[in-house]
Amino acid sequence: MATFLYKLGRLAFRRRHFVALIWVALLTLAGVGAASAPAAGNSSFSVPGTESQKAFDLLEQRFPGTTADGATARVVFKAPSGEKMTAAANKKIVKKTVAELKDGSEVALVDDPYKTGAVSKDGTVAYASVRYKVSGMELKDSTRDALKEAAQDARGAGLTVEVGGDALTAAPETGATEVIGIAIAAVVLVITFGSLLAAGLPLVTALIGVGIGVSTIAALASALDLGTTTSTLASMIGLAVGIDYALFIVSRYRAELAEGREREEAAGRAAGTAGSAVVFAGLTVVIALVGLSVVNIPMLTKMGVAAAGTVAIAVLIALTLIPALLGYAGRKVRPAGEKSKLLGGGRKAKHPHKAGRPNMGTRWASFVVRRPVAVLLLGVVGLGAAAVPAASLELGLPDDGSQPTSTTQRRAYDLLSDGFGPGFNGPLMVVVDAKGSDHPKTAFKEVGKEIKGLKDVVTVTPAAPNEAGDTATITVIPKSKPSSTTTEDLVHAIRDKGADIKADTDAQVLVTGTTAMNIDTSQKLNDALVPYLALVVGLAFLLLILVFRSILVPLKAALGFLLSVMAALGAVVAVFQWGWLSGLMGVEETGPIMSMMPIFMVGVVFGLAMDYEVFLVTRMREAYVHGEKPSQAVVTGFKHGARVVTAAAVIMIAVFSGFIGSSESMIKMIGFGLAVAVFFDAFIVRMAIVPAVLALLGKKAWWLPKWLDRALPNVDVEGEGLRTRDEDRPRDGDVDRELVRA
Repeated sequence: MATFLYKLGRLAFRRRHFVALIWVALLTLAGVGAASAPAAGNSSFSVPGTESQKAFDLLEQRFPGTTADGATARVVFKAPSGEKMTAAANKKIVKKTVAELKDGSEVALVDDPYKTGAVSKDGTVAYASVRYKVSGMELKDSTRDALKEAAQDARGAGLTVEVGGDALTAAPETGATEVIGIAIAAVVLVITFGSLLAAGLPLVTALIGVGIGVSTIAALASALDLGTTTSTLASMIGLAVGIDYALFIVSRYRAELAEGREREEAAGRAAGTAGSAVVFAGLTVVIALVGLSVVNIPMLTKMGVAAAGTVAIAVLIALTLIPALLGYAGRKVRPAGEKSKLLGGGRKAKHPHKAGRPNMGTRWASFVVRRPVAVLLLGVVGLGAAAVPAASLELGLPDDGSQPTSTTQRRAYDLLSDGFGPGFNGPLMVVVDAKGSDHPKTAFKEVGKEIKGLKDVVTVTPAAPNEAGDTATITVIPKSKPSSTTTEDLVHAIRDKGADIKADTDAQVLVTGTTAMNIDTSQKLNDALVPYLALVVGLAFLLLILVFRSILVPLKAALGFLLSVMAALGAVVAVFQWGWLSGLMGVEETGPIMSMMPIFMVGVVFGLAMDYEVFLVTRMREAYVHGEKPSQAVVTGFKHGARVVTAAAVIMIAVFSGFIGSSESMIKMIGFGLAVAVFFDAFIVRMAIVPAVLALLGKKAWWLPKWLDRALPNVDVEGEGLRTRDEDRPRDGDVDRELVRA
């Protein structure tokens, strides 16, 4: 592989006009496609195989003309101090608001609180329920605006009015924080390369890759039902790996220049060595993201595949566009160790054979090699301590109760909790399918009676049958809030009762609604975590055996990743569930951890962790294959790779930390979790535990059974095939023909 990529790098360097034209054309084509494609909202959400989804599907069949997953809103009214909502003046305001809410093409139904009894016992709080024909993700902006305006008119008349429900769901805005992350990345790159131009190359190419990926997603959004969350994830991951991969190639190019090689040869060698590491690092990320399809949640699968496509684009750009741009830059990109004149340059790079002060990476690796046991124990114990809170992990999905208190959704949630009880914000919808029953009405009554006898039940509404009389819905109000384990126990208790009812009446009982859907989704994600982990780690383990031609190095990489991800989950639990440092992080409400968080962190962090593993350890493997002792190879790997890996990790932490400032609790949690995970993995696992383990293993680290060594293809990631290039370089005119033959 190294030889092929070497030739590809030289070809891209020489034919830079052609390569640049191709990428500009692709960016233009994707942009035109995105601009001309029909607009698409967020993708519809479904969880195949769960009871709540089966109930939704049944409702659509048995209650034609209604949308089971249609958006809902609750407009909550509170009377001024000392007044009641039943007062004539307040009644008039509410009825006027209800009339305004009914005026809309997407509105299916608006309940009058005085007709439905939606007034609290003390008379201070009332609410009007609004149901829409489409889901919250599909509502038009004009419909949302009408909802807000109706609430504002009622406020102007003297009432306290807040709006809850999923009708106000909108994609969180994080553009400003992303800009901050890119700015920090630019500063780190300038410090790393000592050159504005060299620092700009990874940023420019990463943005081009993200532009192509996100524009392609936008162009296909309507046809493939892709939503804004898909493009958000793709841009986050694409930006991260795009900067990383370009950073690796440019850094190796500058190192090759410092060795005295010509620029075209240096570009080829950078593509052949660092480029090989980029290919395999990219493959691990793609495996992790595509592997999300194991969960069998369509939205998650689409997000993973779209992000994987953006990663593949980042790999191709690093291998082709970076060498082409290096050709355009010419002598403005200086050898490693030199700075541009603008940044105080002028001094020449120190030749590696000349005496000089070792860099920080060399000094640190030498220290670890001398004291591997102490460093290993300290690293493992530290990460183990950080992982302790993960044992108390509670999973759930966010609701309005997890919103900041500054939002109208959270204030509506609190008003309803005060007026009607905490469980009122998470009603359960029980669907009774009595099509196979001889006495449907009796079955409906029996279900209601059985549910009333359960613990944690406040209210059970009478059954509401469909026109055929074979299916009915029953609304159950729990005592506890939606995200509590008590409410989860109630859902399971109703389902357990349903089994007995079916035996007695032949009627099937299904529990659904937002709360039940959240519980089922959390359970499905939890059940899929181990198979997903086994698939991703297993495939990557096989891939790393091919890269490193070793059994113990990939095993160590996988175990180190598990340590870092468990420590990161522990940190997430400590902050978002226990409330440690919650004020500093802007966490206003603690509660269960988002159910998607563990599996999402496993996928994304594993891919990024393997980036650092592949780039750092391939340098060590390269040195070992070229004749260095195992301990010296560790030091050599850090000498050439530690600075780049450190810069890449700092950039990733900056990008992910930018999302901590989001007002959306889910985005805040993801940003914090990924930033902490990258910190643990890059600076403790890869920078401390990995060299310590390799120093202890010595030659055993690179052991591979002879039969397996013969069976595995030689991908030559360390560039062994390039050793003779200095003595026997191909003539420039032969490069194109060699590439074709390769």
